[in-house]
Amino acid sequence: MMPIWHKRLRGGLLFAAMSALGVLFVAPLLFMFISSFKSDDAIFANLSSWSAYLPSAAWSARNYRAVFEKSDLLSFMFNSTVISALIVVGGVLVNSMLAFALARLRWRGRQTVLALVVALLVVPFEVIAIPLLSLVAQLPWPAIEQGRLVLHSGWFNSLHVQVIPFLANAFCVFLFYQFFRDIPPELDEAAKMDGAGPWTVYARIIMPNSGPVIATAAIVLFISAWNQYLWPIMVVQGEAFRPVQPGIQQFFGRANSWGQIMAYASVITLPVLAVFLAFQRQFVASVAGTGIKG
Repeated sequence: MMPIWHKRLRGGLLFAAMSALGVLFVAPLLFMFISSFKSDDAIFANLSSWSAYLPSAAWSARNYRAVFEKSDLLSFMFNSTVISALIVVGGVLVNSMLAFALARLRWRGRQTVLALVVALLVVPFEVIAIPLLSLVAQLPWPAIEQGRLVLHSGWFNSLHVQVIPFLANAFCVFLFYQFFRDIPPELDEAAKMDGAGPWTVYARIIMPNSGPVIATAAIVLFISAWNQYLWPIMVVQGEAFRPVQPGIQQFFGRANSWGQIMAYASVITLPVLAVFLAFQRQFVASVAGTGIKG
């Protein structure tokens, strides 16, 4: 049996290591938020000391006022919010349905599809960006003009071109697959004995018992959608459908103040922190459950 002093020592070392990692990750965010209320002179005056992470005497919100005056940030955030929400909701449905088919159903070619999903985990988006761009340039999209239904060629300068290509996510499919596979199959058998079909099993048995993995997938999809930069640069030229990440490049060209840039970055970081804090309990439960199951 492990001595009490050994347990306390190990616990103390673990706490110290976790605290050090916490400080390491929080320090850049804290510096960004603190600097967003400072002038440029105050930011660069004490970069070499811990006072850079402390409020200055001349704190003000003028940097935030300048951000909203010099950029259409509210419009950019609205676009990013709509895009991220659609990707999260649609992505959870699409990826969980594919994972359910892979984990709970038996059909020819299932292992091949699973192997393709795993292979896609190592393919960076930059590899498929140009082929995807060529594809969306040719795809039709319906529209109503003068009371008639017409098809326009190309998806550029729209919200759907920033949503539809990212609904399917190989990592989320594999995440759902791993979780669904560990749900006892006896639940499926009991439901089938009562006449339930695959859709009923998916909607009333599997998904209600998958809260932690749904929260984890939602966080992954939201962060990925909110931080999209390369794809919007390629497919959106005007400001009407521009999200926040390309917007910061535009603002960087208009602002010559690092305090204002820190304010812009702080505003667009807050939604990410809010989503993570809202789902952190389920996220931790999902990670812990995966570790326990091996």
